[in-house]
Amino acid sequence: MSEAIGVVGLGVMGSAMSGHLIEAGFDVVGYDLEPEKVTALAERGGTAAESVGAVAERSGIVLFSIPSVEALDDITEKVASAAHPDLLVVEMGTLPLSAKTHARDRLAEVGVELMDVPVSGTGLQAADATLVVFASGSEEAYRRAKPVFDVIGRSSYHLGEFGNGSIMKYIANLLVSIHNLATAEAHALGIAAGLDPALVQRVMSDGVGASKIFDIRGPMMVADEYDPPAARLDIILKDARIIRDYADEVGSPTPLLDAAIPLYEQSTAAGLGNLDAAALCRYLEQTAGLKR
Repeated sequence: MSEAIGVVGLGVMGSAMSGHLIEAGFDVVGYDLEPEKVTALAERGGTAAESVGAVAERSGIVLFSIPSVEALDDITEKVASAAHPDLLVVEMGTLPLSAKTHARDRLAEVGVELMDVPVSGTGLQAADATLVVFASGSEEAYRRAKPVFDVIGRSSYHLGEFGNGSIMKYIANLLVSIHNLATAEAHALGIAAGLDPALVQRVMSDGVGASKIFDIRGPMMVADEYDPPAARLDIILKDARIIRDYADEVGSPTPLLDAAIPLYEQSTAAGLGNLDAAALCRYLEQTAGLKR
């Protein structure tokens, strides 16, 4: 491959994406605040970097896979300090659009384009490279980064100007947030009625009420096993709040999301936040005193 790919943030998503890129023959340079994650990257054949700046200096394209606005601000400054003329940065998280715009403008000051490229899918989809990539930014940048997107996902869409990727991700995660709770409600109803959850899962998966989320998270609910998480409940809550704020900003009603968020908040308060979002089912069972 002609240029190295940097990955800043080697958590569930970043480590999976970097692994696929290494397997595809890319030279991958990675950094994470947790040294053991950088070591794991090197053991898979990647190059360990000692800092964010070192990733930027050694890479042509740098992927950000980071969890917060604070992290984005910090990493953007470090990349700006190490910028070079051929650098392209791809921000892949679910964050407020205002934070991404601020990062875009900061990098533009040093001649670097930032693409807004969230992905649709959980850690399970990252692991088997079936993410859907929502890319926004210039056509030139999309063409340059598309070989990377083709490796980490099953499809990619160029959605036009910067910011459209995040907007599409908000729509996607609005559906995910609601479908998670709907799946939990369905299983809780079956449990309350005395039906076998495995039977409910099998029959509902064959009917018109099924969804991708029902197929992904329903089996976790059947097993009452939510660890390790494909996507943590508290991360889905974080995203749901971002979506609600954006919807308020553009004047779009979100009655189902508004109803779902308190259940996520209550589940997190009950100590389930670090489990997969499917643990909403456990919360409903516990609060209703249901017995399997």
